[in-house]
Amino acid sequence: MFGFVSANMQELSKEEAARYNAVYCGICRDIRLHCSSAARLALSYDLAFLAILLMSLYEPEESTGNRACNLHPIKPHRWVDSEYIRYCAYMNVVLGYYNATDDYQDEAHLSAKLMGNILGKNLETIHTLYPRQCAAIEACMKQLRQLEKDNCDNPDLPAGCFGRLLGELFVYREDMWADTLRQTGEALGRYIYLADAVMDYRRDVKKKQYNPFVAMGKGENYPQWEQYLVMTIGRCTDYYERLPLVQDKGILDNILYSGIWVEYRKRVRSKQDD
Repeated sequence: MFGFVSANMQELSKEEAARYNAVYCGICRDIRLHCSSAARLALSYDLAFLAILLMSLYEPEESTGNRACNLHPIKPHRWVDSEYIRYCAYMNVVLGYYNATDDYQDEAHLSAKLMGNILGKNLETIHTLYPRQCAAIEACMKQLRQLEKDNCDNPDLPAGCFGRLLGELFVYREDMWADTLRQTGEALGRYIYLADAVMDYRRDVKKKQYNPFVAMGKGENYPQWEQYLVMTIGRCTDYYERLPLVQDKGILDNILYSGIWVEYRKRVRSKQDD
């Protein structure tokens, strides 16, 4: 259910691309340092967006360096670290765990079970550090599974559930920006859920798995699918633009106004070619 929130690398400047990749490498590094090397298998670019957003808003102290690693053993890669990157590393692990366990429940893949076991070893520590966020993830995933079990035919209900999950992750602390961050995350979560449902339509029909658009009884070419996505991301950017962002604003704009649609179109073409 992740992987949609990434940059359009073709449109980033050289400096922006280097910054974006350094944040991604920083999250990967922190997962290795604070969880495990194996936990990096759940790494997603989605959390790089959140890290950059929070750093742009709060402008924390940062550390940086260059290092080769097991994934890139030959050429050192630049990384950047901050409290928000560490936060996103932890959230990446928690989300990866629930995504893996959800995949295992749906399709009983052994790889999903193994991934869940790897990531699950860190849950107690992360829950102690971020109880509100972890409780929200657990509650929303439980509600989402029930909606799917009930074959809910209203896409807004499961999409809203996943939106609330992401909204809580966007709020690092309860302060003057919390409501705006929460609304931004909620709308983006809705987009991710609905876009994923569009992408998985054929597979879910074939495997007789839950999909809100299938439950609605709509055909594969139902034109309102994309209207849902446009309206949802429009709500997201409306709240996003209320935040006083300066640092890395170009990267964030690239992701929300271009990157997510590039990824969406790429996946649409890929599914049509299957």
